[in-house]
Amino acid sequence: MTDEPNLLGDYVRARRELVTPEAAGIPAVGIRRVPGLRREEVAMLAGISADYYLRLEQGRDRNPSVQVLEALARVLRLDDDATAYLLRLGATRPRRRPDRRRPETVPAGIAQLVSTLPLPALVEDRYFDILAANPLATALSPRLAAGVNRLWGLFCDPADRALHPDWEETTEGAVAVFRQSIGTDTDDPRFVELVGGLCLESPRFSRLWARHDVQVCEGAPMRFAHPQVGDLRLNAEKLHIGGTAGQMLVLLHPDPGTDSADKLALLASVARTPAAAVS
Repeated sequence: MTDEPNLLGDYVRARRELVTPEAAGIPAVGIRRVPGLRREEVAMLAGISADYYLRLEQGRDRNPSVQVLEALARVLRLDDDATAYLLRLGATRPRRRPDRRRPETVPAGIAQLVSTLPLPALVEDRYFDILAANPLATALSPRLAAGVNRLWGLFCDPADRALHPDWEETTEGAVAVFRQSIGTDTDDPRFVELVGGLCLESPRFSRLWARHDVQVCEGAPMRFAHPQVGDLRLNAEKLHIGGTAGQMLVLLHPDPGTDSADKLALLASVARTPAAAVS
């Protein structure tokens, strides 16, 4: 046994608890004491011994073959993103000593670009810490500002929750993307601090984190219920910033000619003249 986190075992256990016997093609006979599939059922369907699967879940074997992992992915009904994440968990990685994280800085050219863009724009790191944001992003939400963690706002700030009419769907996606972003770096001090705090403060985050969902970061439509201009539908585009440790440029833009485009233009005029009031 090792004192390192049992990432692989925790993941396959969480995912088997989400697969029903019916979905796996197993007759549900009698009273079942566990949610989802039993360990021996997963082992049988994956073509491995029950004892070997138990060792995987308990962390006594941490380097299964790719064939075993792909068989488990099939049984656990993982999509392509989740399968890739499972393969990462099963890969051997060098042990490293956690270091105090150095403050991240936004490349100068990107910082200048963010400040001049006529759209809500921000830069965030892999922990969803916002490193830079322009005035229009902050006008959209005070939580979209440098020095704020976007996950913390989503789960712990009632005003931020009210801004997202599709809050449940938004939080599900945010947690899945966050887990994908962190990968196996769970000994990172910032990760430990953030996840520990969120689990204590937000029961919903704790439940979603326990599901072990993963999702690749990509653009998606978002809906905002802004207290001044009303309902906004914006497209969120996320672009990797080269030469950084996972920083993303996030842009929010409306479809041209829509009501949301008019409302965003109105919000932009307010952001340029803070003393003005929205009529």
